[in-house]
Amino acid sequence: MKSFLDENFLLQSKIAEELYHDYARDLPIIDYHNHLPPDQVAKNKSFANLTEIWLDGDHYKWRAMRANGVSEKFITGAAPSREKFQKWAETVPYTMRNPLYHWTHLELKRYFDISDRLNGETANAIYDRAASLLERPEMAVRGLLTKMRVETICTTDDPIDDLAHHRAFRSDETTFQMFPAFRPDKAMSPEDPVTFNNYIDQLEEVTNTEIRSFQHFIDSLKSRHDYFDQNGCCISDHGLSHLEAADYTELQVQQVFEKVRSGIALSVEEIRQFKSAMLVYFAEWDYEKSWVQQYHVGAFRNTNSNAMGRLGPDTGFDSIGDFQQGRSLWKFLDRMAEKDRLTKTIIYNLNPSDNDLFAAMTGNFNDGNVAGKIQFGSAWWFNDQKDGMTKQINSLSNIGLISRFVGMLTDSRSFLSFPRHEYFRRLLCNIFAEDIRLGELPNDTAWIGKIIQDICYHNAKSYFPFDK
Repeated sequence: MKSFLDENFLLQSKIAEELYHDYARDLPIIDYHNHLPPDQVAKNKSFANLTEIWLDGDHYKWRAMRANGVSEKFITGAAPSREKFQKWAETVPYTMRNPLYHWTHLELKRYFDISDRLNGETANAIYDRAASLLERPEMAVRGLLTKMRVETICTTDDPIDDLAHHRAFRSDETTFQMFPAFRPDKAMSPEDPVTFNNYIDQLEEVTNTEIRSFQHFIDSLKSRHDYFDQNGCCISDHGLSHLEAADYTELQVQQVFEKVRSGIALSVEEIRQFKSAMLVYFAEWDYEKSWVQQYHVGAFRNTNSNAMGRLGPDTGFDSIGDFQQGRSLWKFLDRMAEKDRLTKTIIYNLNPSDNDLFAAMTGNFNDGNVAGKIQFGSAWWFNDQKDGMTKQINSLSNIGLISRFVGMLTDSRSFLSFPRHEYFRRLLCNIFAEDIRLGELPNDTAWIGKIIQDICYHNAKSYFPFDK
């Protein structure tokens, strides 16, 4: 019987051990999509305790605590930090077979060299041990990233962000790079006229422009896209239920904008037309600047109305959606390809039942100019665990070229989440090793080791224009 979380965790054969330890383990990390706060990176924030660095903002843990019967007081409420951590520690033994059990103990081990299992009895000692370590200068944000061999991180930033923290960071000498990513979701969400118009008012202030027409709106957003580019951005990102690709005319979109700007609610078809047009504008700008565009699709968001009213968004009440993805995905990609304006694109799927659809559809729009130009992105959110990663890897392997895959990311708000790259690398090595063991792949560890290194690091290194 293997020991829990030993050096060969998830590696089920000698071949898997060789592939991981000799080829994958020590590679740098390119985390090209996360939600880390750039101000904390720029200021090299230190954290007082595990609750502050580990529980605050982590809706994965919050969901588990609620499912375990923990009162909201100890989750997002006003309970003292130690008491919140105690409730999390008491929950951990009940997370067995949930990825949180693996992540929790990997993170304790990699950052704090704590191998004890976390539970109600060990909580105080682990909390105190981590707190004493967090007092050290090398355990501030930048030290944590360096400890994990992070080379590049890309945050998620709204077009109206001033990017001051990114600029401040670039003026320092550091061991890693940080870039913004352009995330214009609020600029293409006219469903609520009040919220949408408030956003436009903020855009007016940032651009010092009076937005009286749709063209003014587009010009203002384009100026922000240019501003991001001037500040090192080379990636965009969209969080969508699904890609919209309705037919529209410029006149129709202008009229829709005027209507919502007047505070009038839009019809479903008008919303679809507006979103479809905005996606094209953003994609054309990305193409002109040779950015990489990302689309995260498939979530039902804020499904619990009572919780949304009490706690707001991003607090653990989102879910996998069952949207019809295929036709709109096809139409959008085809629309951009017809215009000869399709840049490098990564599409992340939240519903694993659609994995084969996404793997097949993204393959339709590779043009031979760039290896892996259109990517079926890594297992995302509810899927970034052993089973979900395996399914994504297998779909891409069966239908596309796993060897050209740009690999894993954290998609996280936590500075302690980077062992997810290790988790992915171990799983990937074990999958390839099992094929070798069964005689389904040749026992050529040098070549297969190279492919694994490409997936874990080199493909992303060459795919993203970070050195432009």
